[in-house]
Amino acid sequence: MNSSADDAANLEAQGAGGQPDNAMLGIHYAKGQARSGGSSGSPDMTLHGGDIMTTADTTAIFWGTSWASYTGDKITGLDTWYSGFNGSNYAKASDEYKGVSGDQVGAATTHHGHLLDTASSLGHAPRTSTINAEVCSVLAANGVTPSPSGYYAVYTDLPRGHAGYCAWHSWGTCAGVNVQFAFFFDLDGDNGCDPVDTSGNHSQGLAALANVSGHELSEARTDPRGAGWFDSGGAENGDKCAWTFDATKANPNPLVTFSDGTQWKIQGEWSNAAFNSSSGYPNSSGQLGCLSGT
Repeated sequence: MNSSADDAANLEAQGAGGQPDNAMLGIHYAKGQARSGGSSGSPDMTLHGGDIMTTADTTAIFWGTSWASYTGDKITGLDTWYSGFNGSNYAKASDEYKGVSGDQVGAATTHHGHLLDTASSLGHAPRTSTINAEVCSVLAANGVTPSPSGYYAVYTDLPRGHAGYCAWHSWGTCAGVNVQFAFFFDLDGDNGCDPVDTSGNHSQGLAALANVSGHELSEARTDPRGAGWFDSGGAENGDKCAWTFDATKANPNPLVTFSDGTQWKIQGEWSNAAFNSSSGYPNSSGQLGCLSGT
């Protein structure tokens, strides 16, 4: 990656689609605030000459000294989240997109559990190269061969502080193998990154991580390496429906049921097909095109 792609302000792409997953910041706009698209006025995403992830081999990495004595629900809960994502209707919300080779995003994913690195903690918001190096180091230390379909989600014990985003995804290499990865702050008590899940199924911190995990994994599957699907303003499918939920007056706290029966409050993902058929639910700009799998 070049230095410009290593800056926290441009974490997802080398001049291509995506920005960090911004906090709510008072109004429910997030990274890649929904745009009207190009001169045609279409908000549809287009393929930018790259490929997609037909499947994803997911691994959660918990980095930070506090994870050594952690007794809450985030580690087990996120393992459950990734396992239940496989084959879920929520995963299927992104399966319309094809890569340049004609391969299509599929709903099947495989979760390989979690790995721990409790030897150190981050002291500040990291560069993409820092997370890339952490992923490679943890895989090597545990004798895990990196997978080109690997998606390595790094959950840290670093609070967000004044950073204007909740999470991001990017890509790199480990031992010459292309890999995809994501970074997440500790979102405990963070109102700016809280989906406000009132179900009581999970702790607030887990519910917050689950929501942004849906955002980042969905974007990685459709735009894994910066040349996949995004709109004329650079917004990926998670960006275009960020901080919007398929809520109604009768159901203000909509939950998405995963393939294992667990339920989560997760933002929807943009579907060109839903927008073009005037289905789905509206994003923050009122465009019908968000699907949540409910």
